[in-house]
Amino acid sequence: MSHILKASVLQMANLTPYTRNLDRLLTHLEALEDQDIILAPEVSMTDYDYEHLEAAAVFGDEVERRLCERVGDQVVGVTLLTRHADGHYTNDAVVFHDHRVVHRQSKHKLFTLGEEDKHLRAGSAEGIRLFEIDGVRYGVLICFELRFKELWKRLEGADVILVPSQWGMPRKRHLEILAPALGVMNQTYVLVANSAKDSMASSSGIYSPNGGMVIDDMREILSGEIDRRLLRTMRRYIVMR
Repeated sequence: MSHILKASVLQMANLTPYTRNLDRLLTHLEALEDQDIILAPEVSMTDYDYEHLEAAAVFGDEVERRLCERVGDQVVGVTLLTRHADGHYTNDAVVFHDHRVVHRQSKHKLFTLGEEDKHLRAGSAEGIRLFEIDGVRYGVLICFELRFKELWKRLEGADVILVPSQWGMPRKRHLEILAPALGVMNQTYVLVANSAKDSMASSSGIYSPNGGMVIDDMREILSGEIDRRLLRTMRRYIVMR
């Protein structure tokens, strides 16, 4: 496997109807066929459509089916609103590879300012864990979870941490501080795909363990490289024990 992985994060606003979001995602996947990792913003397929949660969850099932068909060698991350048999809903990070779902976790830290706790059930902290694809160790933090240092610790040893987000404009600077800090502290790459809705911060980025970054609020696609040699170098150079 190459020591370089090509990564892209999507900085998109939500569209209506839902199908426009899926069509745009599939268009981006086609254009980014040379990329190894692609991450979409939090609930970018349906938004937090609390008035139509069941319809959003049904569409999430369709997104999952289409991405299982489409995603082969790449690693693609999205978040989807999911309905459970007991009638509760969760916001799930879903990672696709080799035509299947290879990781799923429900958002553990719900954002009360956005009233997520009134509509969604929180997932377990145990769901925030490392998983491996082709020798690369991944972890996921969903938006608000980026603020919690105990969750950073759960992902120690990750090579890449995916952060799909709907991070609001009033707290834009917080996102721009926390994401690179996580990269340096955990000696990992951090990929942030944040919403570009008018009320959201944009501030998507690709952050490296030595403090490097790719960030541009004006672009819908940001691309960069994951250098596995740099991960090894940083971990030998500064031993975090």
